[in-house]
Amino acid sequence: MLHDKYCKKDTNPIYPAFCESYPEAPLPKYELPPDPIPAAAAARLIRDELMDEGNARLNLATFCQTFMEKDATDLMSETLAKNSIDKSEYPRTAELENRCVNIIARLWHTSESENFIGTSTEGSSEACMLCGLAMKFRWKKRTPDWRTRTPNLVISSGYQVCWEKFCRYWDVELRAIPMSRRCRRLPVQKALEACDANTIGIVGILGITYTGEYDEIALLDAEVSKYNQTSATPIFIHVDAASGGFFAPFVEPELVWDFRLKNVVSINASGHKYGLVYPGVGWAIWRDRQFLPEELIFRVSYLGGSVETMALNFSRSASQIIGQYYNFLRFGRSGYERIHRNTLRAAAYVADRLDEMGRFDLLNRGERLPVLCFTQKETSARWSLYDLSDRLRMRGWLVPTYPLPPSLEECVVQRFVFRADFGAHLAEELTEDIARAVEELDSAAVGSRVKKNLRYGFTH
Repeated sequence: MLHDKYCKKDTNPIYPAFCESYPEAPLPKYELPPDPIPAAAAARLIRDELMDEGNARLNLATFCQTFMEKDATDLMSETLAKNSIDKSEYPRTAELENRCVNIIARLWHTSESENFIGTSTEGSSEACMLCGLAMKFRWKKRTPDWRTRTPNLVISSGYQVCWEKFCRYWDVELRAIPMSRRCRRLPVQKALEACDANTIGIVGILGITYTGEYDEIALLDAEVSKYNQTSATPIFIHVDAASGGFFAPFVEPELVWDFRLKNVVSINASGHKYGLVYPGVGWAIWRDRQFLPEELIFRVSYLGGSVETMALNFSRSASQIIGQYYNFLRFGRSGYERIHRNTLRAAAYVADRLDEMGRFDLLNRGERLPVLCFTQKETSARWSLYDLSDRLRMRGWLVPTYPLPPSLEECVVQRFVFRADFGAHLAEELTEDIARAVEELDSAAVGSRVKKNLRYGFTH
């Protein structure tokens, strides 16, 4: 049974208004209404419920895409009813998914001599789970007495929560290597020191959620090669490229982080981040079928055909997959590059304005991934970044403020994530609102201090 707070009573029902087609009687919130109501009335009620939510376009907390072209949304709306798992009934939809897998695999430089394999997922979290399971199953195959051992996974403390979920759900020890103020990414040497015969793999992150920074994947690959030369149990690398996987190839193609590195065997990414699709699609690619154990591939008879599936989920709409293929076809390589470079320019503009204010220390200027992460300078300690978040929320901006992970938790940061729909005009509005908010917070802090001092009979 759910906790009481989720088991609501209908003490405050919905009272329809503003439409002749609305029912006269109030509608219950937490149980089914006794009778149907007109479609227009139902839609209007729900729109009214959602009116006071934040504007997704002004949400600087999320990496998820908040804009797609009308042609894309029309196409996705038309295909909502297609079930992505039903490949025998929707063979052309299955072909579009296969094309996406091929495009992504080649974007990440799979070798012609290897037999890559991949799949769409609900998002990067499911993709991480699948790639983690592949690592664990490979470890079990090479470890005869695996039942008496505890497998472990090595990752930086800047991991996304899906990795903690994976380890908890599938009985894997999470070895999170602490980051430092000087090195806010995976400390490579310490990561290798944490490895042993029970390590199923090391995860490198291309776009750490907390700060937007990249782990040094090429350095990690070089050190893993040295480790494997002397170890009886080789280890391999999975790259969690949820954010950077659809960004780095277009704006920093010379950066070597993908299947060009011999120890990188699997990569995941979010199509609904910088792949520019609305939330609901991710991708997992293995450089060769040998790295995806057969036990994780299911061949089932479904609606008159045989289906090969490796995803954790089964039935789901194919609309996001179709939206991904639309983007690949619509934008091409140069289109993605242009869009992402525009986003980088917007991030650089905001970073420069923050510098000019002299109130913030930028930990990440958004030069690789368009994510700004900054702390407060000591001189502005009369108010906090949490206060600044509240002020910006009054103007519609949704901005996260939070402490960094363990070993850095004393460092409170604010983070701006910029997406493809964040243009120069919004960058100007944001910086103007930040400057205005800082001025108001300064005035409020001075005013409250004067009032406090007056109570004790003196002023400055």
